[in-house]
Amino acid sequence: MRKITDPAQFGRVAVVMGGSSAEREVSLDSGRNVLTALKARGVDAHAIDGIPALLDALRAGHFARVFNILHGQHGGGEDGVLQGALESLHVPYTGSGVLGSALSMDKTRSKRVWQSLGLPTPKFVALPRGADMHAAAKEIGFPLIVKPACEGSSVGVTRVFEEKDLDAAVALAEKYPGDLLMETLIVGDELTVGMLGRQVLPSIHIVPKGAFYDYNAKYIAEDTRYICPGLEGEAEASLRALSLEAFDALGCFGWGRVDVMRDREGRNWLLEVNTAPGMTSHSLVPKAAAVAGIDYQELCWRVLETSFRETQ
Repeated sequence: MRKITDPAQFGRVAVVMGGSSAEREVSLDSGRNVLTALKARGVDAHAIDGIPALLDALRAGHFARVFNILHGQHGGGEDGVLQGALESLHVPYTGSGVLGSALSMDKTRSKRVWQSLGLPTPKFVALPRGADMHAAAKEIGFPLIVKPACEGSSVGVTRVFEEKDLDAAVALAEKYPGDLLMETLIVGDELTVGMLGRQVLPSIHIVPKGAFYDYNAKYIAEDTRYICPGLEGEAEASLRALSLEAFDALGCFGWGRVDVMRDREGRNWLLEVNTAPGMTSHSLVPKAAAVAGIDYQELCWRVLETSFRETQ
């Protein structure tokens, strides 16, 4: 990754945030923080809300590169659509390209790639709308997780322990576009590992006060505990190595975050990859970066450096 010393080398930067996905408010919060940090480091950075406004500005020649802090799909910037548009305009941008973004947003296909490589991920069934959810649940076995296959930030996710609660979980997940995913509920610790260039950041063990790390625990609650690094010694080293392997397997690069469950026997299970992770006051990549000696402004600078690809 190219090291930049002069903010002028970035040119005029569009920090694209907000958009129209289910994660709009989180993205706006992330974007405001990123914008403030870049400006404090002397970068000529400007806020843009959503993809249509960004593309209009780029066609008019207003920006040299894009810091993408949109979250989610369908108007978010994590599903490959924005990346394809930027590639067609030859505009450099942060984070993964079309393939890595699209694969990571689709949890079902992510898991199929990992399975093909022998990487551990919970047993799952991909469910098109109208599928027999109860038959699928019998195949998976309780307890299980039901979620939209292509949403982030724990949107529409339910832990189901008994069959009587299955229909309500499916109804919640079906409020969001696309297919559903049903997978084995791994009982254990929730961990996440941030990526910054080729640097694997220390893991974070997430300890929510409630039953699990849901949307409220991620973005609102003040009582979620974060232990960083989440593991020690060889356990930490193997988790980081697995996370990097999973990240690379999906064609991701630049920066991101890999979410993992660690069961009671100490086995790691891959859940998903986020290619434009949150950058709010509650977010995980900034917490891990801080433990690695990288403050928030420096983190934003380094993420922006990922917009310089080897081919550019």
